[in-house]
Amino acid sequence: MQIPGFTFLRISRYSCGGMANTVEEYRHDQTGLEFVLIPGGIFMMGSPTSEIERDADEVQHQVTLSPYLICKTAVPQSAWEQVMGNNPSNFKGPNLPVESVSWEDCMAFCQKTQLVLPTEAQWECACRAGTQTPFNIGPNIATEIVNYDGNYPYAGATPGQYRQTTIPVASLPNANAYGLYDMHGNIYEWCSDWSGPYPTSQSIDPKGVEIGTYRILRGGCWCSLARGCRSAFRSYDIPSLRLIHVGFRPVMCLSEKSSD
Repeated sequence: MQIPGFTFLRISRYSCGGMANTVEEYRHDQTGLEFVLIPGGIFMMGSPTSEIERDADEVQHQVTLSPYLICKTAVPQSAWEQVMGNNPSNFKGPNLPVESVSWEDCMAFCQKTQLVLPTEAQWECACRAGTQTPFNIGPNIATEIVNYDGNYPYAGATPGQYRQTTIPVASLPNANAYGLYDMHGNIYEWCSDWSGPYPTSQSIDPKGVEIGTYRILRGGCWCSLARGCRSAFRSYDIPSLRLIHVGFRPVMCLSEKSSD
């Protein structure tokens, strides 16, 4: 597939959490960031009522998505500096994820690179990679493969390490079945949606409620409890805030961008 602004790299096979997918990988020409093609289709968003430590707003429902590209990692500081000419991060390092960036800052980066922030549905579909377990690797996580506050494990698991900092992107062996790294932990990731309730019926390419006060955050972070790193967990914050545990992972929607 030819996608303006991207160069095709390879076809790869990834397996994780009992799922396996063959995906196309591309390089974003401007930034050098690598992206994976998510084919779209139907998936179940939210968590079942049987999921341990779930929240009431994780109502499970069917969603249909069009194809899109999503970055294999959160944006590292090296790419942010290349595009924006500064580095606001608290934890400094070229391969560390950029953080201390507001939703508005991330939108400015996207405008300069012809990318966008993922919708909440795009983010969760990419995170799950076909799984329905609390995490894309299975029913639980450990700090050997996810950067979170190990003092607060999930569902009675053994406590683990608390690093108290971000770590380089893709430095832990936690690629999911789409080849995406750090979808759980390290930093929360801004989504485009306003925070609000899910629709009560099937939806196609949902973009969330039309207006709100807070923007959605997904994925958990280095200072999260393990439950906050679950695939279905929804967080949110004021879009103008810059927080040392929040960054982003851009996407490219393909409905009008690609050709055979």
